[in-house]
Parts: sequence; structure tokens; C-alpha cells
Amino acid sequence: MTDATPRHCLVLCTVPDHETGGRIARTLVEESLAACVNIQDGLTSVYRWQGEIQTDAEALLLIKSRLDRFDALARRLRALHPYELPEIIAVPITSGLADYLAWIDATLDTEDTT
Repeated sequence: MTDATPRHCLVLCTVPDHETGGRIARTLVEESLAACVNIQDGLTSVYRWQGEIQTDAEALLLIKSRLDRFDALARRLRALHPYELPEIIAVPITSGLADYLAWIDATLDTEDTT
């Protein structure tokens, strides 16, 4: 279950709503930049933006991909995202079910068929 050198990653990205998240998620999967994207509704984000404290309802995208796809994924995510400065954070997956990690690889190695 342990990946000696991490190859996979979980990318976290907040979006303003489920609809925006769904559009972004579908594009990332269609373009083989992500194997799977979960959309978690019901978040409240508190942050400082341009000197003011903001509180917003958001959704969180949990994007499963590979580290070798991260740069392309981040560029595409930034192009699709409505925020001026979107949260795009990659966390290396250091351990996981081997069959699931193999599924990520197989899914990302499949050419876009749409």
C-alpha cells in the first residue's frame, strides 16, 4: 500500500458552487488530467482578501491525479476557474490501496474518447 516515491496526488480546490465545480470536474476528467473529482458542498471559507476578512459559502473539489500531470492540471484549472486567485494545492499521496492507485494510472493513460 505504500508508494516509495509518491507519484499520485490529491489536489484541493475550492469553487463558488456545485455547478461550477461540476463543470470543472467534468472537463478535467474528459481531458485526462484527473481520474476522479469529488465535489463536497457545504463549506464555509474564512479568509483575508485585499485587506478585508471574507466569509463565503463554497464547494471543495478533491481531485485525484498524478504528480506528473500537476502542472498541466493546474494551468487548466486556473483557466477554467472564475476566481482571480484560486486555491490549487497538491498533496502527494504517500500511501493508498494499490489497486486504486493502479486505477488512477490506467484512467489517466487512457486517451480522451469524447
